[in-house]
Amino acid sequence: MRLRPTKLFSTAVLLGSLAALQAQNPPSDAPQPPVFKTNARAVVVDVVVTKGNDEPVSALRKQDFQIIEDGKPQAIDYFEEHTAKTLPPGALPPLPKMPPDVYTNVPPAPPSDTVNVLLLDTLNTEKQDQVFMHKQILQFLKGMQPGTRCAIFMLGSKLRFIQGFTADSSALVAALNDKKNEPDKDPSFRSASDKADDQRDLAMLMTMLGGRSDGGIDAYREGQNAHTEFQYGERVLMTLEALDYLARYLADVPGRKNLIWFASSFPVIVFPTPSQRQALSESRIYGSAVKRTADLLTVSKVAVYPINAQGMMVEHGMEAENIGPGGMGNIGAYSEEASGRADIVANMEQLAADTGGKAFYNTNDLNAAMQHAINDGSHYYTIAYTPTNKKMDGKYRKIDIKLTEGKYKLAYRRGYNADDTASVATTDPDPVRPLLMRGLPSATQLLYGVRVLAQNPQPKPNSPHAGKNPKLICPCTRYDLDFMIRWTDISMTAIDGLHHRGKIEVGLMAYDRDGNAVNWSAVTQGMLLEPDIYKQIQKSGIPAHMEIDLPNKDVYLETGVYDWDTGKAGTLEIPLRVGVTAASASLQPAVAAK
Repeated sequence: MRLRPTKLFSTAVLLGSLAALQAQNPPSDAPQPPVFKTNARAVVVDVVVTKGNDEPVSALRKQDFQIIEDGKPQAIDYFEEHTAKTLPPGALPPLPKMPPDVYTNVPPAPPSDTVNVLLLDTLNTEKQDQVFMHKQILQFLKGMQPGTRCAIFMLGSKLRFIQGFTADSSALVAALNDKKNEPDKDPSFRSASDKADDQRDLAMLMTMLGGRSDGGIDAYREGQNAHTEFQYGERVLMTLEALDYLARYLADVPGRKNLIWFASSFPVIVFPTPSQRQALSESRIYGSAVKRTADLLTVSKVAVYPINAQGMMVEHGMEAENIGPGGMGNIGAYSEEASGRADIVANMEQLAADTGGKAFYNTNDLNAAMQHAINDGSHYYTIAYTPTNKKMDGKYRKIDIKLTEGKYKLAYRRGYNADDTASVATTDPDPVRPLLMRGLPSATQLLYGVRVLAQNPQPKPNSPHAGKNPKLICPCTRYDLDFMIRWTDISMTAIDGLHHRGKIEVGLMAYDRDGNAVNWSAVTQGMLLEPDIYKQIQKSGIPAHMEIDLPNKDVYLETGVYDWDTGKAGTLEIPLRVGVTAASASLQPAVAAK
């Protein structure tokens, strides 16, 4: 990386964009909430407070809350209210058009303190419900409120990344409609019709024996049950692994994370009840997996909002195709179905209550449920306290939060495991690297613009590679990246009455379409600025230059700037297409809207 005092590219429009947003996004000097790690002595809880009509309750104070852990009152160390950032129409002028091949992480609207992950779970969803779910989500995305930041994942035979965080509804719709993102054909989910077929087969065999069973039928039934139990166990482990990944993915995203999870069934629990813990104790695999997932969701402050993709939960046991011999309905299938619906609702309610979310079921309006979930999680209070119980013994600690006055509904994480080994904090000494994961929301603490162009002329074929991947597969194209960073966002310390000192890091990470890292680079630069150079950057910003070689295929280039003195960062994802030197004009609006 090189810092250049000269003008790297025409920055009048870019700096105008930065200045226009400074009024709506001033540098924040507010204290940052403590980051919760289960091996630390601080517990952080987000609390959603609503009235009877689910309208948020605002302007509550620290003294309005009482927090209790395992029956013992706790002193609140930190308190902050978070509200949805909305602007009246026309209050925010549109950003000036970016120069060719120039991108910026300047947000088109003030970002909220909440991000939303839409998880389309085809692993635990019946095929007929998947079509309904897909249509409802598309309808929601097309009318999504401006400023709402969403990412999309899909769970089938594996967890798939569909679209990273963006407030651009058109990008979300395009990703969901992309043929490569169609649900995979996973055979591990047994639908209600599969179970009904099993019941009919057994009923038919018993009818042939005059209504009685024998050893062959008993063996057939046991085989069905064993197969079903095995598939169920596989789905549980796959689902827990997916939640683990999402929690790790969200660990470095500040603020509240709403996981809006669409499925026909929800086969996992996070914080088991005493009776459930007893059952899990018989399975060392499930028990440890559940605890690990609970710890990761806790550390990453993820609230789960399960939405039943079935819509209205109708009864199928007495439908024509389920009528058994003699015109009688299959009572066994009917009873099993009723019991299954009750279990689904109970699991959804427990999952939501334990993580501070809300469950939505028995409704065909999934669009409204999604909006309700996003609104519910956009206004909340963050409370931090130091537990009086200092032991990290791995046991479950129950949290109760109450208000001193008023009758309101409170949603919050109901407890945590006092483990000393569960932390998703990065151990990488490079602080910008964890921020450059594919698809994370753009960080906007530091605002910058960057021009991306293929180098002209290209280096000779035998030239050393630009970047730090020793196994880079070529042919490649070398790109020049010229940054211009808003100087007011970077800490500059005056020394000896003449010079100013600062320290920044600029990082790059490139991924292919499957999410594999193809090349990367990061450079830390200390700055000791002469008076004339300091005056110049006050007019034009802080320039920086980097180079990187990228394969000649579609790649997603994550860029980031980090201030070592303040810990603030800015990031931006830039898609680079095959045969396009930087990015076509058609891509520019989508990138600028992130």
